Amino acid sequence: MNNVQIELYKPEYKEAFILLNTEWITRYFRLEESDVYTLNNIEEYILNKGGQIFLAIMNGKVVGCCALIAHPEDQTFEMAKMAVSPQAQGLGLGRKLGEALIQYAKERGIKRVFLEGNTRLESSIILYHKLGFEEVTVSNSVYERCNIMMVLDIE
Repeated sequence: MNNVQIELYKPEYKEAFILLNTEWITRYFRLEESDVYTLNNIEEYILNKGGQIFLAIMNGKVVGCCALIAHPEDQTFEMAKMAVSPQAQGLGLGRKLGEALIQYAKERGIKRVFLEGNTRLESSIILYHKLGFEEVTVSNSVYERCNIMMVLDIE
């Protein structure tokens, strides 16, 4: 685990971000219109709106990622597109990525982050609870697969 670094997005990581997300989504669900839009418009939809992408790099290879997506239209931020390569699962990378995202949000004065998930992915729900997220009523989800919504109030 000492050889893992969390880095911020660089254009050379774009294909790995797309691949990691496409792999996990299609393993359990199907790519939805919102997924395709986000993955095809990373700069416009995530980075240029005030969001950020975090990548777990191990031995020079991207093995995990997650995004902080700003939704300026309703002044919210979302933790989304978290994925860890099957070969690197179980190493605590999801937690490390989540902690980096939360620290980044805290440093920028972001007070609340939400996420949309699916209870079928039990280990991710456990991770979100460990990171401090709490379940709320699902509302305005852009994903058919979403059956749980969680929020984290940042102090």
